[in-house]
Amino acid sequence: MSEAEKLWASNEFFSPFWSWWIIGFTVAGIIGCFILIRWLTTEKLIPGKKYETVGHVWDGDLYELNTPLPSWWLNMFYITLVFGIIYLILYPGLGSFKGVLGWTDTEQYEREMAKADAEYGPLFAEYAGQDIVALGKNPEAVAIGRRLYLNYCSVCHGSDAGGGPGFPNLADKDWLYGGTPEVIKTSILQGRNGAMPPMAAAIGGDEGVEQVTAYVLSLSGRDADPALVEAGKAKFAVCAGCHGPDGKGNQMLGAPNLTDNVWLYGGSPGAIRQAITQGRSGKMPAHKEFLGNDKSHLIAAYIYSLSAED
Repeated sequence: MSEAEKLWASNEFFSPFWSWWIIGFTVAGIIGCFILIRWLTTEKLIPGKKYETVGHVWDGDLYELNTPLPSWWLNMFYITLVFGIIYLILYPGLGSFKGVLGWTDTEQYEREMAKADAEYGPLFAEYAGQDIVALGKNPEAVAIGRRLYLNYCSVCHGSDAGGGPGFPNLADKDWLYGGTPEVIKTSILQGRNGAMPPMAAAIGGDEGVEQVTAYVLSLSGRDADPALVEAGKAKFAVCAGCHGPDGKGNQMLGAPNLTDNVWLYGGSPGAIRQAITQGRSGKMPAHKEFLGNDKSHLIAAYIYSLSAED
């Protein structure tokens, strides 16, 4: 964690000035509210007394009177202000003052996580000792893995694991790095870094990009200009180092199969042209420190169950 992150995590400011700035405005605001309420309510509400209008009239005979606020309503304002003062004394809210209770969101999170680990940890540990393939056929384990997936993975890969532009579909049988249980778990624990460098210069500029684009389209069975396809086939040799001479990819490198018409960033001519010209860069962060082995084991079982053969 950087020094800046440590400062923010500890609720500190880069300069004491800003802390006192916040304290001053907050305290002044509370005092100002007290003064304003007292100033506007010096006269008490007296039943039966006739009050003057303030000069505002609606619909001909609807007048706004200068009637004082009822006591119960007025007291609600005071109670709210007193509550705010007590809260700011007990909890953080006044600049870098941490409150007399010393509460922090980090400590509360850690307590809740520790409680959850104590309650559910033994269950996760029990499943962690079982084979992922077997767990993928266990409805209870799959249900737990799915809930973990929805909490931690769905923001990128979707609630249905269908992925999106730049985020792989985990429910089909097309894998960049392999779909075995061990590889899936490794991806979760250690993350992945995928990078395709810009290739335009290496294949002859814009003309070469158009030719290789046409050839890549043809690999997945789509129509393209035969002359461009033929020229692109020769220049594809530069790409074959990663994607293979037949364009079927290389899971050791995470190089995608270009013949199956499954596309991570889109398979339109424009998307392919952009990938060749500008390259692609994708990263899945490692979750080992965050999730741990046991939760990752169950998530891997769920993901494996989505594409495993019946």
